[in-house]
Amino acid sequence: MKAKDIMVTEVLTVKQHATIKEIARVLIDNKISGVPVVDEAGHLMGMVTEGDLLHKETNPRLPDAVNILGAIIYYHGIEQYNEDFKKMMASQALNIMTEKVITVTPEEEVPEIAKLMLAHGIKRVPVMEGERIIGIISRADIVKCLL
Repeated sequence: MKAKDIMVTEVLTVKQHATIKEIARVLIDNKISGVPVVDEAGHLMGMVTEGDLLHKETNPRLPDAVNILGAIIYYHGIEQYNEDFKKMMASQALNIMTEKVITVTPEEEVPEIAKLMLAHGIKRVPVMEGERIIGIISRADIVKCLL
Protein backbone atom coordinates (compact mmCIF):
# COMPACT_ATOMS: atom_id res chain seq x y z
CA MET A 1 0.00 0.00 0.00
CA LYS A 2 1.23 3.47 -0.88
CA ALA A 3 0.75 7.03 0.33
CA LYS A 4 -1.71 7.75 -2.48
CA ASP A 5 -3.92 4.90 -1.23
CA ILE A 6 -4.40 6.25 2.30
CA MET A 7 -3.82 10.02 2.11
CA VAL A 8 -6.54 12.55 2.83
CA THR A 9 -6.82 14.71 -0.27
CA GLU A 10 -8.77 17.62 1.21
CA VAL A 11 -5.85 19.28 3.00
CA LEU A 12 -6.53 22.22 5.28
CA THR A 13 -3.78 24.83 5.17
CA VAL A 14 -3.10 28.27 6.62
CA LYS A 15 -1.32 31.16 4.94
CA GLN A 16 2.05 32.34 6.20
CA HIS A 17 0.57 35.50 7.75
CA ALA A 18 -2.27 33.75 9.62
CA THR A 19 -2.42 34.85 13.26
CA ILE A 20 -1.95 32.51 16.18
CA LYS A 21 -5.66 32.88 16.99
CA GLU A 22 -6.63 31.95 13.42
CA ILE A 23 -4.38 28.89 13.51
CA ALA A 24 -5.78 27.77 16.86
CA ARG A 25 -9.32 28.17 15.46
CA VAL A 26 -8.48 25.96 12.44
CA LEU A 27 -7.04 23.25 14.71
CA ILE A 28 -9.94 23.29 17.18
CA ASP A 29 -12.78 23.63 14.66
CA ASN A 30 -11.43 20.76 12.54
CA LYS A 31 -10.25 18.54 15.42
CA ILE A 32 -6.73 18.29 14.00
CA SER A 33 -3.38 18.70 15.74
CA GLY A 34 -1.38 20.32 12.96
CA VAL A 35 -1.74 22.24 9.73
CA PRO A 36 0.60 22.98 6.80
CA VAL A 37 1.61 26.61 6.22
CA VAL A 38 1.66 27.77 2.60
CA ASP A 39 2.71 30.94 0.81
CA GLU A 40 0.45 32.92 -1.53
CA ALA A 41 1.27 30.54 -4.40
CA GLY A 42 0.30 27.51 -2.30
CA HIS A 43 3.85 26.22 -1.80
CA LEU A 44 4.62 24.45 1.47
CA MET A 45 6.59 26.65 3.87
CA GLY A 46 6.24 24.78 7.15
CA MET A 47 3.89 23.16 9.62
CA VAL A 48 2.22 24.49 12.76
CA THR A 49 1.23 21.96 15.39
CA GLU A 50 -0.35 22.05 18.81
CA GLY A 51 3.18 21.54 20.13
CA ASP A 52 4.33 24.73 18.43
CA LEU A 53 1.39 26.66 19.91
CA LEU A 54 2.21 25.40 23.41
CA HIS A 55 5.30 27.62 23.28
CA LYS A 56 2.98 30.62 23.63
CA GLU A 57 2.12 29.47 27.15
CA THR A 58 5.55 28.41 28.41
CA ASN A 59 8.99 29.83 29.03
CA PRO A 60 11.83 28.80 26.72
CA ARG A 61 13.72 25.68 27.79
CA LEU A 62 16.98 26.83 29.32
CA PRO A 63 20.12 25.54 27.63
CA ASP A 64 22.63 23.48 29.57
CA ALA A 65 25.35 25.73 30.94
CA VAL A 66 28.33 25.69 33.22
CA ASN A 67 29.62 28.52 35.38
CA ILE A 68 33.39 28.86 35.27
CA LEU A 69 34.91 31.69 37.27
CA GLY A 70 31.71 33.69 37.01
CA ALA A 71 31.29 33.23 33.27
CA ILE A 72 28.31 31.23 32.03
CA ILE A 73 29.20 28.99 29.12
CA TYR A 74 26.36 27.39 27.19
CA TYR A 75 27.32 24.01 25.83
CA HIS A 76 24.07 22.37 24.80
CA GLY A 77 20.62 23.51 23.78
CA ILE A 78 21.22 27.13 22.80
CA GLU A 79 19.58 26.50 19.40
CA GLN A 80 16.55 24.97 21.16
CA TYR A 81 16.36 27.97 23.51
CA ASN A 82 16.46 30.39 20.57
CA GLU A 83 13.76 28.44 18.73
CA ASP A 84 11.56 28.29 21.86
CA PHE A 85 11.97 32.02 22.40
CA LYS A 86 11.14 32.80 18.77
CA LYS A 87 7.96 30.72 19.00
CA MET A 88 6.99 32.27 22.34
CA MET A 89 7.13 35.74 20.76
CA ALA A 90 5.44 34.72 17.49
CA SER A 91 2.27 36.35 16.28
CA GLN A 92 1.95 34.70 12.86
CA ALA A 93 2.33 31.28 11.27
CA LEU A 94 5.55 32.42 9.63
CA ASN A 95 7.18 32.94 13.03
CA ILE A 96 5.90 29.90 14.91
CA MET A 97 5.92 27.19 12.24
CA THR A 98 8.40 24.37 12.06
CA GLU A 99 10.21 24.96 8.79
CA LYS A 100 11.87 21.59 8.26
CA VAL A 101 8.89 19.50 7.22
CA ILE A 102 9.24 15.80 6.48
CA THR A 103 7.27 15.06 3.30
CA VAL A 104 6.60 12.01 1.14
CA THR A 105 5.63 11.34 -2.46
CA PRO A 106 2.41 9.59 -3.50
CA GLU A 107 4.44 6.46 -4.30
CA GLU A 108 6.01 6.13 -0.82
CA GLU A 109 5.19 2.79 0.82
CA VAL A 110 3.11 2.98 4.03
CA PRO A 111 5.65 1.05 6.18
CA GLU A 112 8.32 3.59 5.18
CA ILE A 113 6.00 6.46 6.11
CA ALA A 114 5.41 4.86 9.51
CA LYS A 115 9.19 4.56 10.02
CA LEU A 116 9.66 8.24 9.14
CA MET A 117 6.98 9.27 11.63
CA LEU A 118 8.53 7.22 14.41
CA ALA A 119 12.09 8.27 13.63
CA HIS A 120 11.22 11.99 13.60
CA GLY A 121 8.52 11.95 16.28
CA ILE A 122 5.91 13.47 13.96
CA LYS A 123 2.18 12.86 13.70
CA ARG A 124 1.51 13.83 10.10
CA VAL A 125 3.30 14.12 6.75
CA PRO A 126 2.26 16.10 3.71
CA VAL A 127 2.18 14.20 0.43
CA MET A 128 3.86 16.27 -2.25
CA GLU A 129 3.81 16.28 -6.01
CA GLY A 130 6.56 18.70 -6.94
CA GLU A 131 5.92 21.80 -4.84
CA ARG A 132 2.18 21.11 -4.44
CA ILE A 133 0.57 19.48 -1.43
CA ILE A 134 -1.77 16.83 -2.81
CA GLY A 135 -2.58 15.06 0.44
CA ILE A 136 -1.70 14.51 4.06
CA ILE A 137 -1.25 11.35 6.10
CA SER A 138 -1.70 11.21 9.87
CA ARG A 139 -0.84 8.43 12.26
CA ALA A 140 -4.55 7.59 12.40
CA ASP A 141 -4.57 7.02 8.62
CA ILE A 142 -1.81 4.45 9.03
CA VAL A 143 -3.52 2.77 11.99
CA LYS A 144 -6.66 2.38 9.83
CA CYS A 145 -4.56 0.14 7.55
CA LEU A 146 -4.47 -2.42 10.36
CA LEU A 147 -8.23 -3.00 10.10
